[in-house]
This record gives sequence, structure tokens and C-alpha cells, in this order.
Amino acid sequence: MNAARVDFSSWDLQEHIASAVQANGWSEPTEIQREAIPLARQGLDVVGQARTGSGKTGAFGIPILERCSPKGTPQAIVLCPTRELAVQVAEEMESLQGGKGLSIQTVYGGTDLEKQAKRLNQGADIVVGTPGRVIDMTKRGHLDLGGINLFCLDEADRMLDMGFFPDVLWIFEQTPNREQTLMFSATFPQEVLDAADEFMSESVHVMSEDMEVEIPEIEQFAIHVGRANKLWALGRIICTMGDDDQMLVFSNTKRMVEILSERLGKFRISAIGLHGDLPQGKRERIIESFKEGRESIVVATDVAARGLDVDGITHVVNYDLPDDTESYVHRIGRTGRMGRKGHAWSFVTREDQPLIEKISSTWNLSIPVVGAPPLPDGVDRDPIGRRDDWDEVSDAFGMVTLRLSVGKSDSSKLELAEWIAKQARVADIVIGEISQGDDETEVEIHVEKVAYVIDVIKAREFNGRSLTPEIVDA
Repeated sequence: MNAARVDFSSWDLQEHIASAVQANGWSEPTEIQREAIPLARQGLDVVGQARTGSGKTGAFGIPILERCSPKGTPQAIVLCPTRELAVQVAEEMESLQGGKGLSIQTVYGGTDLEKQAKRLNQGADIVVGTPGRVIDMTKRGHLDLGGINLFCLDEADRMLDMGFFPDVLWIFEQTPNREQTLMFSATFPQEVLDAADEFMSESVHVMSEDMEVEIPEIEQFAIHVGRANKLWALGRIICTMGDDDQMLVFSNTKRMVEILSERLGKFRISAIGLHGDLPQGKRERIIESFKEGRESIVVATDVAARGLDVDGITHVVNYDLPDDTESYVHRIGRTGRMGRKGHAWSFVTREDQPLIEKISSTWNLSIPVVGAPPLPDGVDRDPIGRRDDWDEVSDAFGMVTLRLSVGKSDSSKLELAEWIAKQARVADIVIGEISQGDDETEVEIHVEKVAYVIDVIKAREFNGRSLTPEIVDA
């Protein structure tokens, strides 16, 4: 049969599930469902690559539902990285089981443990949960993993990002009677592939070919700025926001999220941090507050921002460029929704230049390099002051070019170099290339000594004349 014409009715699903699939309006399976469901129904271990929204819950949910029976003891477990995803997965599986009568229970942190324990003790056939709470329930005797015969790991890459893999491995080891393992992930970094090898000996890998990323149509800009002035540039962008605008700022580390939100606060700019180390309940309160418009600026890591769908976001700022090109697209896709105009700004240091070029070429994007936006009318001073940052004007070798008001008729290169070295008491290696014109000379000075050298040159005279040093942009 032609794969493109497969429909659910051709699989002879169990009656209750077939009816539920039809009631949900599903006729043809999505690509990942078409690839994974027949293999999983055969009892094979399956590793599937598919994005959120591709129908992957159905891809593992239907085989799990078929395999379990309503007897009140856990037969299958699905591990998810977040409470939100666990609830979503459980709800979809509930809708897919129809009248089969399975008890599908969720266990996750950030809510009353005893209530969840009571529901587990009343009987559960399928458990959907986050690793930490599953471990708690197991150690407290509320959840017996000994009867689990189907183990499923959803969004494995996020599990890895959030540091859950040791917990996942512990849970896996508590399921000695498992007969089948399913693993789904949008990306497969080496650590996830290694985990797949550890969890499964002979797995079948399937991948949805529909892995293309939709590029949002929003205005994108890059600002060349050194690390010391990223905060200044962010302040400039914040100045341009309207009363109803909202901003999502991305940083690559949890520590930087904390530092950035704290530093903005010191400049009387309200911003709240969001990262994976925060308690689940607090993360949910922050997200809800942002969705309702009570918070204007959230600083987040990629992991924490996944699933953060807020229609009011008008500005996305890559305070740190992401490590991979695909994350860039996911980040900027947070803005420009519901017909609203969106802006994405990326801070690009000298070291980041190859990465922004790779992002542009990979996705065929035009990301113009611009200066930080000007202060709006009525604002006469920066909310965050600009600092001297020599990295912004140094080249790839760490050299800053100075222009001096002395020409080749006034001095030789050697004479000028020796004068600078003697007056500033720096080693010859600090002084780089020297090029002379009739009235001006350009001298390279290493970034670590340039501020001191400029001060010395300003304070001294060369052969009775001032050299009035100026910086030449790299």
C-alpha cells in the first residue's frame, strides 16, 4: 500500500481506540505516526525523531494504550521533562483510549504529593510524570515500578538539557520486567544517542521527514557590541518598547539569567528570570504572569522558554547567541504572533561573528548589522551607561588601531615605536603594525595595554608636539 494513503482504519486498531481516533477527527496518521505506530505495535523498541506538534503523542500513545489493560496496576510509564507536557500527554492519551477504561494518572512536582499518592493508591494502569516526582512516589511506596513492561521517554533532548538523565536512568533501572522501550526526541545530541544505546539493545530508528523549521517573518537585527556593553544595548532596546510590549531575553546559562535580571533591577528595570533550576510551581507562576501581561520582561534559558507561548511578545533579544542555528529560529519565533509586529535583536561580539554568519547562511536570512537604537524623543540619557570596552574595537588578533597626528615626514616607524615603548614602558610585542601617511600614522596596540598607552600618549609630547590619539574602528 502507498504510505501516503495509509489511514488509521487500515491498522485494525482495538475497537475503543479506533472509535476514539475517529471521534477526534483523525483520519490519516501524521508522518511520525505512520512510521512509528506499526513498529511499536509489534513490540519493537523504537527511537523516534519528531517535533512537538507532529503527532508524536499519538505515535507512542496508541501502542501503549493497546498494550495495557484496566487492572489497576502500573503497566506503562511515560516520562516527560515538565509538568505542562505531562498533563498534555495524559490528556491526549485519555482522549485516545475512548471507553477502554484505563486509569491514566499524572505525577509531577509543584503540587500536592498526597493527593497524587491517593490517586495512585486507588489504582493506575498508565503513569505519566516528571522524573523527580516519579522517584519520590517510588521511594515512598506509592508507585510500584516492578510491573512496568513498557517504558517511554518523551522529549529526551529536553530531559538532557534540564539535567534529568541520572533520574531517568534510576527509574529505568527500577523496571526490570520491561519488555519494550520507546524514546522520542526532536534532536539527538550524542548524549541522547548514548542513552538510547544504554536503554535499548536493538532499537529501530524512525524520523519524520517533516523536520523543516518555519522561519517567522519578523524584523531581525544584529548589533556588534562587546560583552561589557551588552547591558547598555539592551537598555537602549528596552527604551523603545511601548506600554503594551513584552520582551523575552535569551541567555545561554542559568547563572547569566540570574545575573542579568538582577543587574536590570539595579537600574530600576523590572525583569524576572526563568530557568530550569527554579521550582516547578514558581516557573508556572512566572509564565502565567507573563501571559497575563503582568510582567513585561522575562530573561530565560532555551530550556525554560520551551512551551512559553505568549502572543504579546513583541521583542526577542539574543543576549547570548545560541550554540546551534536551529535554536535561533525557535527563539525569534516567539515574537510577531497574532499579526503583531515583532523585532528580534542579536548581540554579536567579535567571537560571535562566525556564528551569526552561519545562522544567516543556514536559514537564508538577512540579518543587517545596525547600531543600538537611538534614544526615543523625550529621553535624554541612557537607562544603563555605556562603558569603555576595547574588545569592541579590537581585531581578531586583539589589536586596537590608533590614529596619531604625525606623518612620515615627522618620524620614522622605528622612532615612533621606540618612543611609545619607552614612554609607556611596554614590551615591543604590545606594538603591532605601523602604517604611515603624509600627515597621520596608524599604530596597532594590544587590547590589554591600549587604555594605558592612550593615557600616556595624551600626557606626553613627541618631539614637541601632541599626537592626539584617536581609535580606528576594527
